[in-house]
Amino acid sequence: MRNLILLLISVCVLTSCSKEVTDDQQVYFNDFESQPSKQISNAVTETYNGTTVLGRFNASGFDLNLNDLPAHKLVEISFDLYIHDSWDGNKNSVGFDGPDLWKMIVDGNLYVNASFSNEDCDNSGFCPPQSYPSDYPNSNHNPKTGAANANLPGVCNLAGKTGGTTLYKITKTIEHSKASLLMQCRDQLIQTNASDPKCDESWSIDNLRVKVINL
Repeated sequence: MRNLILLLISVCVLTSCSKEVTDDQQVYFNDFESQPSKQISNAVTETYNGTTVLGRFNASGFDLNLNDLPAHKLVEISFDLYIHDSWDGNKNSVGFDGPDLWKMIVDGNLYVNASFSNEDCDNSGFCPPQSYPSDYPNSNHNPKTGAANANLPGVCNLAGKTGGTTLYKITKTIEHSKASLLMQCRDQLIQTNASDPKCDESWSIDNLRVKVINL
């Protein structure tokens, strides 16, 4: 009887565990230390802070096009997003300066639509807000909220300034079962007061990873 009970317990445990098992498979990774893959369009790279990044971009972006994906129910997309120099977050100076938005689109659907702010708080204690980690508009968070590293050096307009670049670790898990995937990353930067827009505000990507998950 004791052996029978132990057997039944073992069967129950194994059965419950098997229902929780998920099968995930990495289908794409790029740290951009070598030439970017052919799956990426507009694949410009440069060195930032000792590593090679995809970018920098301003008023542009890139596409990642994957095909022949194995059977899956979910896709997990993760990457490092660097926000360089004078991003103004939610500021809206009537077409003059801000808001400054970054977007991630997958198969035509918008999954990130957030503003980012690298601005310092003023003497009154007011901090120009950003929407991230929420989507824009209708969200006001302090500058650099959700950052993995808020003290990286700027690149051009804020070159050498600690805090001139902010790093965000982005991970999105979405329902997806198609054999192909198109990921598009873009910005919407308003900076009509800047003589050199890319020097004023830009962004870059590193460690881009895509996993498929079959529940």
